[in-house]
Amino acid sequence: MGTYILRRLISAIAVMAVVGIFVFLLLRLAPGDPAAMIAGPTATEEMIAGIRDQLGLNEPLPVQFGQWVLSILKGNLGTSIFAGLPVLILISQRLEPTISLSFLTVLLSVAAGVSFGIFAAWRAGGFVDRMLIAFSAIGYSVPVFVVGYFLIYYFAIEARWLPVQGYASIEYGIGPWFVHLILPTVALSLSYIAFIARITRASMIEILSEDYMRTAAAKGASTYSMLFHHALKNAGPPILTVIGISLAHLIGGVVLTETVFNIPGVGRLVVDAINNRDYPVIQGVLILVSGLYVLINLAVDLAYTLVDPRIRY
Repeated sequence: MGTYILRRLISAIAVMAVVGIFVFLLLRLAPGDPAAMIAGPTATEEMIAGIRDQLGLNEPLPVQFGQWVLSILKGNLGTSIFAGLPVLILISQRLEPTISLSFLTVLLSVAAGVSFGIFAAWRAGGFVDRMLIAFSAIGYSVPVFVVGYFLIYYFAIEARWLPVQGYASIEYGIGPWFVHLILPTVALSLSYIAFIARITRASMIEILSEDYMRTAAAKGASTYSMLFHHALKNAGPPILTVIGISLAHLIGGVVLTETVFNIPGVGRLVVDAINNRDYPVIQGVLILVSGLYVLINLAVDLAYTLVDPRIRY
């Protein structure tokens, strides 16, 4: 097991090194002069030169990369060209909405997806199972922004049950915080619920058809024991895999959802930085998101050892 964990750690470090090189070269190898692009068409030569000095673009490429890596290791992701603030501070100011939306989405997606999948597998071939298959096909195919605008129109504009857009900090109370996150959470969760439910159903049906499950039923094991103590545990690796994939894809879904619902999170920060060509912010967010992506995959790999003892050996 120690060798397995060590291999995964080395792999994660290697992936982050490749990602770091890509993010670094994203600005330096872009067509045209990055400083001139940031400064805009009306900028003077002095302004362009100042931006080049600020970004360190006058140094040789290896020196720039070394300085950039050292800055990241020290916790310095650079300074925003337009806001004039450290990138880490800008990200920290936008973290609460993004973490709140992501937490509720993961909670709803995993709970609903696994539950629906188990119930559909238990009633395989029945009405509920057919409904779940149809829901999975529709839910996974419809884009997040389409679902978002649909929910806004019917539940916020027509029914006036929920806010149209915006975000209320949790410091103003759980109620306003939760109410503002209901629609974006549902919009973002729909495709992940469908995906997780479909994979859970397929894995559970395969396990429920095994001989040892029929033996457990013959010995009088309860339905709860068969589904959760025997089948779900053995179907765990594929379900963990799809949950990990969903968490990784969630990063991109948050950007769209925050844009649709006007939530001032990290996703909106990235969109604004792209529109303003604020490359230090783009680089800082990319490196943090990439690190989170690698950590999620590493956590899923390590979680395999808990549900599948064979991996430990």
